[in-house]
Amino acid sequence: MDIYQHFRKEEQPFIDYIISLKEQVELTYQYKLTDFLDPREQQITEMLIGTANDELKLYKNGGGDHTERKRMIIAPFYEEITEGSYQMTLLQASYQDKFIKLEHRDVMGAFLSSGIKRKKLGDIFADNGIIQIVLASEIAAYVKTNLTSVKKANVKLEELPLSAKIEMDTNWVEADKTVSSLRLDAVLKEIYNISRKDATDYISKQFVKVNHKVIEDGKFMLQEGDLVSARKKGRSKLVKINGRTRKDKWRITVALLK
Repeated sequence: MDIYQHFRKEEQPFIDYIISLKEQVELTYQYKLTDFLDPREQQITEMLIGTANDELKLYKNGGGDHTERKRMIIAPFYEEITEGSYQMTLLQASYQDKFIKLEHRDVMGAFLSSGIKRKKLGDIFADNGIIQIVLASEIAAYVKTNLTSVKKANVKLEELPLSAKIEMDTNWVEADKTVSSLRLDAVLKEIYNISRKDATDYISKQFVKVNHKVIEDGKFMLQEGDLVSARKKGRSKLVKINGRTRKDKWRITVALLK
């Protein structure tokens, strides 16, 4: 059976990566650690490794109770996994929020422009004069030395224990919807209570992301677990696909972050 048939074409390289890690664990009997994965990548990993595998166990951690991006460990069933196994570091800096307002995208942009890859970064917090980020420990020293400003704010990042991480509110409100299609434009219309034209405009203007990637095609087909964000509209996710109605529409469960 072709394993790729259950996934999107653009997800094939990630599938190959996880299968390769799985095979290395089975061959060497040593655990393997992934980079930070978004919710969809975590879901794919869980589907590929499976919970019925008696020889391997799957663990995940993002540095806090409600983190979205997490590192995952594929390990032999007998391996003891600790917090240190995830090789994560928490960095924090303060800034004068009376004079400048920083948002998540400002901090993200500063990291990416420094040559740091997104997969090495976990969740980012920027509010009330505080910046926090969980990242892969191997780049912590580089980041502390080279990232000295975000937007127009000078910052000095310092290492803190993971227990000092500020937990962000995660109030997801679920609702059942009926949509004509699982296309992005159709689902976007229902989630945010907007017209189909507005949904199309949002997508064409690159205001919509699926799993943190800008999607410009309204015909893009969504799947369970997909995280959707629309600029100034907030974040949502497709929690579950519940099947078709008698009129051949889709019944879905969505969640909106309040």
